[in-house]
Amino acid sequence: MISGLISLASYGLGTGGAIGNALFQFEQMGVFSYLLPFLLIFALIYGILSKTSILGNNKGINVVLAMAIGLMALQFNFVSYFFAEIFPRLGVGLSILLVIVILLSAFVDLQNNPWMKWVFFGVGALTTLIIIFQSLGSSFGFMNGWESNLGVWGYKIQNILPVLLVIIGAIVVFVAVIKGGPKKSPPTIPKV
Repeated sequence: MISGLISLASYGLGTGGAIGNALFQFEQMGVFSYLLPFLLIFALIYGILSKTSILGNNKGINVVLAMAIGLMALQFNFVSYFFAEIFPRLGVGLSILLVIVILLSAFVDLQNNPWMKWVFFGVGALTTLIIIFQSLGSSFGFMNGWESNLGVWGYKIQNILPVLLVIIGAIVVFVAVIKGGPKKSPPTIPKV
């Protein structure tokens, strides 16, 4: 009985249990490599064709074109590799933005400070650029020459630069919060 519990515990911890097995089976069936990318491309193309009405309001033509483009996009594995790289990074980037919003809302009133929209936009734009460049680099070898020319320094810069940008951004935000504190109104002279 004890050996059965130990094997159950190790099975659940080591492989992710039933959910891990289901995700592995979906991966083996090609759900993540073919079905989901096809559905995403199909939905985007169909939505664009329907919204813009470039070819009229004929839904049949829009479906056929969206299906053809979706299937042709999956002919080679470029789309599958790129989606496998960009969407996990997107999840990490969104969680970073969520943490920044939570931490900023603890110290700053986000509703009454319009400059916070620009700070959040800047952090979001920087996160988006990092996600895009890292995904392109992993999928298609984008920027490989730049890193190989720098050698060890390229590796160090690649790892240190995001941390430095986050530290500089935090310093800028806190300095802006301190300088943008409550404004004192000028003293009023009582009327006699």
